[in-house]
Amino acid sequence: MKTELNFAFEKFNGPFNLDLTINSGQTSQPPWKKGNFYFQELIKVDNIPCLVKIRHNDTDPESEVEIIAESPEKISKKSIESSVREIFDLNHDLNQLYDFLGEDPKLAPTIDFCQGLRLFKAHNHFECIISSISSANCSILRWTRSVNDVKGKWGDGYQFSSGDFYSFPSPRVLGEVPEHDLEEMQRCEDELPEDFIFENNLQACGVGYRAKYIINASRMVQSEIDIQKVARMKYEKAFETIIELPGVGPKVADCILLYGFGMGEAFPVDVWIKRIIEHLYFPGEEIKPQKVREFGMERYGDWAGYVQLYLFHYARKSGLLESLRKVK
Repeated sequence: MKTELNFAFEKFNGPFNLDLTINSGQTSQPPWKKGNFYFQELIKVDNIPCLVKIRHNDTDPESEVEIIAESPEKISKKSIESSVREIFDLNHDLNQLYDFLGEDPKLAPTIDFCQGLRLFKAHNHFECIISSISSANCSILRWTRSVNDVKGKWGDGYQFSSGDFYSFPSPRVLGEVPEHDLEEMQRCEDELPEDFIFENNLQACGVGYRAKYIINASRMVQSEIDIQKVARMKYEKAFETIIELPGVGPKVADCILLYGFGMGEAFPVDVWIKRIIEHLYFPGEEIKPQKVREFGMERYGDWAGYVQLYLFHYARKSGLLESLRKVK
């Protein structure tokens, strides 16, 4: 079934830059694939696999969002639009964010650099957990490639007019994957040639030492942590729950809660956000990451997650990040 729909800029609050949002490095998921002028990805809508293709003219703030959805069963336009609005945070009023940023001289410059940048929220909470664990101390390019490899090896495949797409594997499936080639070899009952390459293990996906964390986190999500309950928790309780997962420290926990569950008060702090905050608010001082996190949450409140997102992108594009790299 193919469904087409458009919605006008008046139906989302404030500006929207699709390309910037998808390619901003948020750990909710890898960037959606680009093809024939559309970004596209397989998601579940009403629990039905659905290939969503989305296009927006980012140079024209008043252009419509165009969507083509393909699915094996009929899905209502309302459900498709609701899913797209949720993933790209189109219900959030960015004009209110810009009013907030404009009140702080330290933050006001981010507006021009980040116009239309929105949260790129997870369509699969478990995928966000694994993506965020995979991203720790890792480049954007590497962790996105790793997550896509995981999907291609162990996810369910679906054929659409524009190619094959894969869902993210379930916690049950990922929890049983071999950690490395030795374990894969030990599990193999058939005699194999000496030059056989073992590729169906997590380390073959480039996740390195995080493989053990991913497997154990998958098992915990399957047996101990109800992701749907986390979505209904208040931030503090959700943080205490998520940080129990292997490979999840404060920064990764906040990434999961921000990009996976849309908890805007989360303020992920890595080495770069730490340096940016020190530069802007505490020149010449060395502030511990936990204190930076507390500062961000207290100062920015419900906008903390967006401020972190905007500060990092601003620092990348303005040259601030490079100058901080040289200083340290």
